[in-house]
Amino acid sequence: MRFAVLFFSLAACYSPAAQSPSAVGASTAAQHRTDTLIAPQYDARGRLIRLSRTEAEWRAMLTEKEYYVLRQEGTERAFTGDLWREKRKGTFTCRGCGLPLFSSETKFESGTGWPSFWKPLRPEFITEREDRSHGMVRTEVECARCGGHLGHVFNDGPPPTGLRYCINSVSLDFVPD
Repeated sequence: MRFAVLFFSLAACYSPAAQSPSAVGASTAAQHRTDTLIAPQYDARGRLIRLSRTEAEWRAMLTEKEYYVLRQEGTERAFTGDLWREKRKGTFTCRGCGLPLFSSETKFESGTGWPSFWKPLRPEFITEREDRSHGMVRTEVECARCGGHLGHVFNDGPPPTGLRYCINSVSLDFVPD
């Protein structure tokens, strides 16, 4: 039974497209790393101001793998990213725009091979939408500022939220405290 639960946990984050040549291997964070928190800006109504870039601008600033995951909703292979084992205190930011998304305080070991968190830094920094791809119904998680694909959220996480934000390492940067 335990193996079935592990299998379904891994399959839930898996995307068949992740086996494409551009998605295989470790994250390219060493090649492209902002290591910077870029503070959110708000409009007069207090809403987060979204970042707008052309596809050509995204392609110029992101590596092939980052573009595949952040802009084409791809998935990196489990246990290959550079941040799933990150244990230091700090903040995980969107690799596309630098928005602070998750704290190391909410990171936990889910056994899935992707960084997992039980809550975002601020709820308004994350957007969620239904994802019906690959014959499953899941909740996709995106950066609220740049719209970059981060991963998915599931209802099988630890207390106090019971949520597991299963996030691609290549979608994140880490800024140590």
